[in-house]
Amino acid sequence: MKKGIISMLGIVTLVVLGVVLISCADKDPVMKKKNGVYTIDTTTLTAAVKGFNGPTPLIITIKDDIIIKVEALENQETPKFFEKMKKGGMLDRWNGMNVADVPGAAVDVVSGCTYSSNAVIENVNTGVAYYQAHKK
Repeated sequence: MKKGIISMLGIVTLVVLGVVLISCADKDPVMKKKNGVYTIDTTTLTAAVKGFNGPTPLIITIKDDIIIKVEALENQETPKFFEKMKKGGMLDRWNGMNVADVPGAAVDVVSGCTYSSNAVIENVNTGVAYYQAHKK
């Protein structure tokens, strides 16, 4: 009888611990929400989207359906060309844009950085589509 009660208590403890851990775990590795501001990390969403040398993941910050900022994460692009693209304003082109206007928005690439620019455009489009499909 005592062994049965001890076993049952052990099982109940494990179940409760599992529920607590699951509820504390980050359920969405792509999108976070804090104080009404969403951040979308495109790392896993766009792993197959390549610039010149590899993936070009971004963090997209959105508040009230308006893009606040687009930031580049670590990538394998040639630093000289990626910096040229950033200085050319590529990451700032969406700032202030309503997410509804992103699909099909005419965003020009930066000359000399076509592959990286196209990868950034695809990352933003994919990240915003994810936001629209999953925001609460």
